[in-house]
Amino acid sequence: MQRSMDAATSSASDSGKGAKTEAAASRSDGVGGNSCSSTGLGLGSGTADTAAISTTTIGSMQQLDPKEQKVAIHFLASFHEICVVTALLPLVTLFTCFVTAYVFQYDDVHETHCRVYNIIPSISAITGVSPQRYFWRFSIALHIGPRIPIAFVYKNYYRSQLERISPALVPKTSLLITVILVLNCIEIAALGGVTYISNRENYPVHERIFITFMVCSLCYMLATIKLNGILNAGQSLSHNQRQSIKWKKILFIVSILSTIGLLVFFAKHRFYCHDLAFSWFAFFEYLIAIANMLFHFTIIWDFPSQFMIIVQGPRKNLAQYLSNRPKKD
Repeated sequence: MQRSMDAATSSASDSGKGAKTEAAASRSDGVGGNSCSSTGLGLGSGTADTAAISTTTIGSMQQLDPKEQKVAIHFLASFHEICVVTALLPLVTLFTCFVTAYVFQYDDVHETHCRVYNIIPSISAITGVSPQRYFWRFSIALHIGPRIPIAFVYKNYYRSQLERISPALVPKTSLLITVILVLNCIEIAALGGVTYISNRENYPVHERIFITFMVCSLCYMLATIKLNGILNAGQSLSHNQRQSIKWKKILFIVSILSTIGLLVFFAKHRFYCHDLAFSWFAFFEYLIAIANMLFHFTIIWDFPSQFMIIVQGPRKNLAQYLSNRPKKD
């Protein structure tokens, strides 16, 4: 009797274990099938143990806390240094073109339709001869590249300061910011146009693009000064901000006066062919170009310690990471 009861108990226990094993295998097969489908592996068959391991690995990857995923920096550069190089590149190139063309190609750069005496060649003349032409075009190509993202950086920089002003002024100020961005982009495009379409190749088109550059440049300067006046009204400014605003105003005045002088001597050269009229025209042209370059150079005071970075990582972590200023090793 006792042996019969032990045998029955053993049989029930074995059947219970078998049922549990089958249920576990069935669950493993089901999860494993879903795992293969979700990852697109397309496995036709496999054991229950393999499916269970695959499910555990994928499940742990999906449940990984985003905070534990690292943020990788692929590019980190000082925005200040990028702006300095971008602003100084055309200035250094212009000086190099002037010296080399004046020394080695004197007759070519002083030739005009009036055939009168001149001592200062125009910018178009010194950048329109070879090899200075290629040097200047290569320099402007490097200059224009960073100028485009810088224009949008300025837009976001100004928009971040709208909370300083009265809500009633926000719509008009926001529109002014958009106008500044458009003027800046047109100025950049016109700079490329006068660079790659020389006066020797197509003078009428070159002249019109140059006029567009002049008008947009002056309007951009004026609008920027006006915007800074609105955003900084009643604010306590840092030393860098005061320097930036002061030099923007000085360089705008220089540009206005130089534009007046350029127009006067251009008329004397074009219609009356006065001696040295073209030299004075070229002199004021250089002043305008240098004032324009230095106006954009004031960015060193607007962004003294910012960085330009390219980051890879979870979107949720980027805001928290970027809130802390990255430091170079």
